[in-house]
Amino acid sequence: MRLSALLTCLILATPLAAQDAAFPRQTFTLDPAHASLTFSIMHLGLSNFTAGFDTFAATLDLDPAAPQHAALSVTVNVASLDLPTPPLGFREELLGPNFFDADQYPQITFVSTAVAPTGAKTADVTGDLTMHGVTQPVTLQVTFNGNSAAGLFEPWVRAGFSATGELSRSAFGMGAGVPAEGSTLGVFDTVRFRIETEWTGEAVQN
Repeated sequence: MRLSALLTCLILATPLAAQDAAFPRQTFTLDPAHASLTFSIMHLGLSNFTAGFDTFAATLDLDPAAPQHAALSVTVNVASLDLPTPPLGFREELLGPNFFDADQYPQITFVSTAVAPTGAKTADVTGDLTMHGVTQPVTLQVTFNGNSAAGLFEPWVRAGFSATGELSRSAFGMGAGVPAEGSTLGVFDTVRFRIETEWTGEAVQN
């Protein structure tokens, strides 16, 4: 078999071989090279302004046989706020006292309090979100995308999850610029966010 044909076969076969292999309960660590955290918010009723954070860490304790007992802990570095082509001074304004107040509140944290499976590969994960010095419950809609087997390419299981959710920014003391009722002149209160992640588990002991 020619080398190009062999490589093609391997590439096509790999996802089928790698996905959804069984694994025992373990603690997973977020792989920052394969993770993103973005959020969007309606601006003037015209467009969904989208930004994100570049630096965040997380751990996930997961037993596939009992996903309702999973435990998730996330820490976000507020100063890693990433804005697309921000106007002069805009990033500093968002990190200042009227919004994130990064000097006083340098981290956003999320600690799960309940996991409710909603399907074979989906669950609602509710937890305490602490941002701008305020703690409120927030629910993530989480989808399990699959996993590779430990030892297939790496000495650990690699798992992937996607999550979405929303929150009221005014509930966290960041209500500056919310439009008056019946108006679109401002930046809306509802913030929608999307999270894409890959996680590495515990290395297989030889």
